[in-house]
Amino acid sequence: MAALSERSWSWSWMVPLVFGVTLLKCLLIPAYHSTDFEVHRNWLAITHSLPISKWYYEATSQWTLDYPPFFAWCCKCVNRRQESKEIMERPAFILAVLLLWNFGLLIVDHIHFQYNGFLFGVMLLSIARMFQERHLESALLFAILMNFKHIFLYVAPAYGIYLLRSYCFTENKLGGSIQWKSFSCSRLFALGFIVFSVFAISFGPFISMGQLSQVLARLFPFKRGLCHAYWAPNFWALYNVVDKVLSVIDVKLQLLDSAKLSKASMTGGLVQEFQHAVLPSVSPFTTLVCTLLSIMPAVLQLWLRPRGPRGFLQCLILCALGSFMFGWHVHEKAILIAILPLSLLAVENRKDAGTYFILATTGHFSLFPLLFTGPEIPIKIGLMLLFTVYSFSALRALFRKEGSLVNLPESIYLSALVPLQVICEIIYPLTAWQQRFPFVPLLLISVYCSLGVTYSWIKLYISVLMEPRSDRKMKAQ
Repeated sequence: MAALSERSWSWSWMVPLVFGVTLLKCLLIPAYHSTDFEVHRNWLAITHSLPISKWYYEATSQWTLDYPPFFAWCCKCVNRRQESKEIMERPAFILAVLLLWNFGLLIVDHIHFQYNGFLFGVMLLSIARMFQERHLESALLFAILMNFKHIFLYVAPAYGIYLLRSYCFTENKLGGSIQWKSFSCSRLFALGFIVFSVFAISFGPFISMGQLSQVLARLFPFKRGLCHAYWAPNFWALYNVVDKVLSVIDVKLQLLDSAKLSKASMTGGLVQEFQHAVLPSVSPFTTLVCTLLSIMPAVLQLWLRPRGPRGFLQCLILCALGSFMFGWHVHEKAILIAILPLSLLAVENRKDAGTYFILATTGHFSLFPLLFTGPEIPIKIGLMLLFTVYSFSALRALFRKEGSLVNLPESIYLSALVPLQVICEIIYPLTAWQQRFPFVPLLLISVYCSLGVTYSWIKLYISVLMEPRSDRKMKAQ
């Protein structure tokens, strides 16, 4: 990927940009915060007050520690074109805004209260090291990242395959074609030593106390059910709503007991297991198989048709999207794992820019229900409008000579988000249905956004699989 240039940053515009982001975040301090604030505060109390042997057993509060031990301890992107300095700096500035002012990060970290900003910073730094061919540094950063938050296991296959293919195997050009030269056991040992050391430091104390199974049980609570309390906009949201429609039809036709319909509800807002009424219920193993099948084409292409760091980044994004689409108990915030890395591709070519705009718009809109009180409505709408208008206008200007970012059907789909928001936030709460069916707005947003996320995933997959092999490489500064 001919994108990450070796030219140094132009700090003249970065300083006011960073200052502006910081100021905005300070203004959000008195805003509503979710229960995650209490969750993390309780975790701090646990790790501060209790010995390490009791961290993953403490259950006095419902907010039990369920992050990996490391969390418990608590770029420039331009093509090398012969253009004016102003044009050369534009992609870098656009990328900086897409990352620093990302709407999802703003509301999730600074209103809903989490720590995704610094975690994604580590992730992007790891990606940059990969583009610089500093593979061991990249592996070290990613291993540390997974021990901060295990959700980044979503993209671990991309790291594993790329490091094995491009670092452990050395290549040589013979007769104009790239052929296998040898497999380096020393490189594999160095890579394995780094990863093993990080995990040993992280989990070692708990292994020595015989608590590994308890830690893993907290990190992977499969009893929480297929979907989060608020459905993430993925395949299972579509699956659930089809099950609901079929169950209602069966009740009308007297093929299904109405009592079973109520037991099959998945929108009560609680974290627990549910059974589908008509369609087969989904087990954790089923979601694992579906996830592996969804990422397999990207992983195989990364192994069989390596295209340098660009291919790695594409595979990483597809792994993130595949895991989001088919994973077990996926949180809606996990869409950011795909949106932020896709920002790097969005400033490179028009196709990726269009896919990014659709995914970012629908993915960010799906986060709206996280902020559900009245005072937050103008804040979330205003912030998203600013980010969406800027990203569209900036990317359209960047690729104005290559055509439009989105076609007519895509524009119609995205435009429909406006009346959907009006219905869910203004009209529906005034109706009598609000008391009897309070989950309908959540269902509408989740299902509608899942269509856009699914479309973006398919569109990106087609683009990646059809892309001709190129030996161009991105260089990171």
